[in-house]
Amino acid sequence: MKVAVVSDDGTTIAAHFGRAQGFVVYTIENNSVTAKDWLPNTFTAHAQGHSHGDHNEQGHGMHGHGPILRALAEYDVVISGGMGRRAYDDLAQGGHRVMITGEQNVEKALNLFLAGQLVDQPQLACGHGQGHEHGHQGGCH
Repeated sequence: MKVAVVSDDGTTIAAHFGRAQGFVVYTIENNSVTAKDWLPNTFTAHAQGHSHGDHNEQGHGMHGHGPILRALAEYDVVISGGMGRRAYDDLAQGGHRVMITGEQNVEKALNLFLAGQLVDQPQLACGHGQGHEHGHQGGCH
């Protein structure tokens, strides 16, 4: 199994999937980590410094998320502190198990996930295109 944890610094879980600097990526065998690496986020306009207003018609939805979905295709699980509802849905429809968590530490979240104790909080996925929700843990931005 392969797991990608959204992060800006390799230690803390980022609050927003698309804006994160990258992903701490793990290979898991027999419930143990056999490999750990860093995958920089070069796939989204947000991570490249473009504002939300820079989106074109394909900024969201399956086509807009295509590059990041392709980059994460080999990962079975994606753990994040928050993400847009469309990204959440696109990942789930692509066969990924998506976990949105209030846990902030990458290693702790991974260990909780492996123990079956990581609490998924899908309500932290916000509805881009339907107005933005601000001010909660994980946040939309």
